[in-house]
Amino acid sequence: MQLRAFFRNAGQWLFKSPDQSLEQAYEAALAIKKIEDDYFDGKPIAPENSDYGDSAYRYIQGEVERSIILIKQRMEAFEAARSSVSKGQQMEVRSYDDQQDEYTLDLIDQSAIIFKKLRFIDEILGRYADITSQLTALETTSELTETKNNSKKAADKTDKSRAGLAARSSVLPRSILRTVDRVKQDLDPKAEADVMRSFRKSQGKTKIALRFVLLLIIVPLLTQQLTKHFIVGPVVDYARDTTGAEVFLNDEMEEEALHELQQFEERLRFEVILGKVAALSETELEERVLDKALDIEEEYRERSADSVKNVFADIFAVLAFSTILSTCKRQVATLKAFIDEIIYGLSDSAKAFIIILFTDRSVGFHSPHGWEVLLEGMSRHLGFPANRDFIFLFIATFPVILDTVFKYWIFRYLNRISPSAVATYKNMNE
Repeated sequence: MQLRAFFRNAGQWLFKSPDQSLEQAYEAALAIKKIEDDYFDGKPIAPENSDYGDSAYRYIQGEVERSIILIKQRMEAFEAARSSVSKGQQMEVRSYDDQQDEYTLDLIDQSAIIFKKLRFIDEILGRYADITSQLTALETTSELTETKNNSKKAADKTDKSRAGLAARSSVLPRSILRTVDRVKQDLDPKAEADVMRSFRKSQGKTKIALRFVLLLIIVPLLTQQLTKHFIVGPVVDYARDTTGAEVFLNDEMEEEALHELQQFEERLRFEVILGKVAALSETELEERVLDKALDIEEEYRERSADSVKNVFADIFAVLAFSTILSTCKRQVATLKAFIDEIIYGLSDSAKAFIIILFTDRSVGFHSPHGWEVLLEGMSRHLGFPANRDFIFLFIATFPVILDTVFKYWIFRYLNRISPSAVATYKNMNE
């Protein structure tokens, strides 16, 4: 009898894949997202985000509640169905083997797809936490009532299910069941269509992400250059010419100009002494120095005007960048998912290498020199004097804060998502 019950349970488990439950929950979450996009302009479903009447809003809210109930039911079925195989799959994905490259990549792609769907479902449930909590409270109340009325019957069923699970575990190991599940997926006639559909979706998301990255780079640069030469530039030139603005924006620029003129005069006298230049009288020497001084004045006048133009042009570029991020929320979400998929698809050693590269570049032993060059270049770009006290104070505080943030992120998130990557990072860092 136990053997017959085992084969019956195994048959039910074989023909009911846990991915179906996840797919149904994912489709329900997509239905809620479609309602947001079609009727609420992508905003959360709430009375303040629409001008519909009470009847229409109650109908929409009822659809959302039904979708949330379906999501919760399907996710419970998904977690229950995958509880017996999830640990084994994680171990196989983490233990990367060069001789089994194709199989490992299949597991990584499958895990990445499941991870993206779970994140999307969590975002939808988190957005409607109030409705979810209300439904949970109602379910809890009904469950308590049912438990009080049928406590003995529920206990008997639990004992029987545990006995069946123990019998199944004692007959066949779970690794054989996982192998049967993989064979079932390979023999499924819909498997090829599902793979092609997933590939097309992934390909489309990759194109969207790459185009959006180019958009984030090209649009601010074009905005900065166009506003600088055609909008800000003429206004700044006219204002400086009419008001008789100073040639030098700060004392540092004036010192650089004086040093350059002094070097020119000394080099000219040195060449006269060496005979490389014909002998010059004092008057001719002063005329040449005066011509050079006028050239330096014009050069620094243009440099000062260019620094003022950069300030306003950079403001327009930042506004353009912020506008793109605020108006293209779907593309931002697609880019974030694309980056997450790339990061989670890397091996543990690659993750550790990237973390060490960025942390040492920002907070490492040689990072103060890089920060100093960066801050001085930014000051020169905007026409501000390079304040050494501010630069040193910034270098003494900001990298320390950044290092603390990196360590907290590694401890709080990376250690939970990929403990093996953290262990590899510690070994490489030592």
